[in-house]
Amino acid sequence: MSTIGYYICVPFAWLVRLFYNLTGSYGVALILFTLVIKLIMLPFQMKSKKSMLRMNRLSGQMKDIQKRYANNQVKMNEEMQKLYAEEGINPMSGCLWTMLPFPILIALYSIIRQPITHFMMLPKSALETLIQTATKAGVNMSNAAAIGKDGFTQLASYGQINLVKAVQEMGLATPDGWFNVNYNFLGLDLTATPWEFIKNFTFTWAVIGVILIPILAGLSQFILSKITMSAQPQQADASAASMKSMMYMMPLMSVYIAFIMPAALGVYWIAQSVFSLIQELVLNKTLNAKMEAEEEARFQARQAERQKRMEEGRRQQELQKQEEQKKKTLREKQQAAQDAKAAKAAKAATSTTEAGRVGDRPYARGRSYKADRYDETK
Repeated sequence: MSTIGYYICVPFAWLVRLFYNLTGSYGVALILFTLVIKLIMLPFQMKSKKSMLRMNRLSGQMKDIQKRYANNQVKMNEEMQKLYAEEGINPMSGCLWTMLPFPILIALYSIIRQPITHFMMLPKSALETLIQTATKAGVNMSNAAAIGKDGFTQLASYGQINLVKAVQEMGLATPDGWFNVNYNFLGLDLTATPWEFIKNFTFTWAVIGVILIPILAGLSQFILSKITMSAQPQQADASAASMKSMMYMMPLMSVYIAFIMPAALGVYWIAQSVFSLIQELVLNKTLNAKMEAEEEARFQARQAERQKRMEEGRRQQELQKQEEQKKKTLREKQQAAQDAKAAKAAKAATSTTEAGRVGDRPYARGRSYKADRYDETK
């Protein structure tokens, strides 16, 4: 009894018992159980959904990378990983939360199939006592064939369900911790297997309703798959074909499983799909709006950064122009100084001082001396 599977069932069984005690309806308890599980998983699924929507928005860039590096798989993967890192996307983030309902389904199946040990959480010794009590009372045990195992008698298949119903119908003595379970929901027996009703069909609501449960489970799963996949990024032809085949295979699998297992499991499956469908529609609307606002904010931030860079560039250009103007002014001053010096030198070359110079005596001939003053013009 101390197995991992059993202890996994404990919190789920406690939750189902809580809702059953509050509502007195096994079907409503399963629906409320499904709702609580969905609410617990919602924060993680929101993160996964957000990542998936971002991937969908990047589908154009992803296709461009696939086309550009069609002949270089390594480079394609590198560019894809770079794109994921830049956008903060984890392409594997949705896988875990997509698969999580299946372990819950398995645990719930154990709770439904074994109501004595996994729902009421009674020990195997209590189960042995009930088997002996029912046998002595003349209960037909053909639907609960006992199989010896580890010194205890373990009921086969859905034996615990049949034993519970027999004990309650005959009002037999029950151990401590026992409580009667009403498996009827909307006039349907949730312990019945739809396939058995197919083989023994009668035109009554009790039969038709149970048979409809797997069909509704498959239909709701199909609608959910279609809406979910429509929000996912468009893939290449091979991947798209694979996703499309999964969209049909999963609902068919749901129908098959719900037909061969108790109807209670089908009720859970329908509730799971319906709540997931509502969640998908709400998240698609709210997250898309939120992501559009985030993208607009990022766009405005990029525009502001671009404007800032442009202003900084203009400022640098202005500073560069000022520096060039300073250099130009300095060159002009230097040139002017050089021109002034040259002019001074030229002037000095023709001055009266030089014209009247004799040796070291600059004014030996006088200030107004001019050698050709009286030359006659021919």
